[in-house]
Amino acid sequence: MPKMKYENIYKDLKEKIETGVYPGQTFIPSENQLVNVYGCSRNTVRRAIRELSAEGYLQSQKGRGVFVIYQPISRANYLIGGIETFKDSAKRNHLEAKTKVIVFEEIKADENISRQSGFPVGSDLYLITKIRYLDGKPLILDINMFLKDVVKGLTKEIVEDSTYSYLEEQLGVSIMTSKRTMSVERRTEVDERYLELNDYNCMAVITGQVYTKDGTLFEFTQSRHRPDYFCFEDIATRK
Repeated sequence: MPKMKYENIYKDLKEKIETGVYPGQTFIPSENQLVNVYGCSRNTVRRAIRELSAEGYLQSQKGRGVFVIYQPISRANYLIGGIETFKDSAKRNHLEAKTKVIVFEEIKADENISRQSGFPVGSDLYLITKIRYLDGKPLILDINMFLKDVVKGLTKEIVEDSTYSYLEEQLGVSIMTSKRTMSVERRTEVDERYLELNDYNCMAVITGQVYTKDGTLFEFTQSRHRPDYFCFEDIATRK
């Protein structure tokens, strides 16, 4: 079965779950029914169901069918287990995304930067600070360091569009692994200056190192989120 056929089935089922055509805590149509609806093979239907199950939308119940476990949330959710761009996440959460770069510099890693980021002393880096807007609200402050040897020719305009799209589509870089830590920290003067924090005195902070397919560390990021607007989602299965 052509790949596009599978992708169409996956997207259609996902949309019907998210929009309530197949509500939470109900069963989707049977496998035989879906085969007839989409005019495809059982394997194609099963592949779409497996992927939606891995993403926390569905759960197979032996002898009964496939159950909808998706629950919509009011805040934007980020996936812990995947590497997802800001634009992709906003689209998945049905939000309008915008990025504004406020710092774009070229620096060399000293001992302090090396300890913080993991880049060797002397590495040539881009240092970027940007504000992430969702539906017009400034809600995330990102501080990035990119290795210039990997992210060649980076510009402010590219960052405001999508650095990862540039890396993958223009430079052919294969992004493979991200190591992340999550913490809660007091808000800083910089947070207060650029974000709409209201009465919140703390930030949800995600710190990460991202590696290419060949194991090269090319990005260090600290992403500072307003705590009331975001949640971080993972799907775990007991084996």
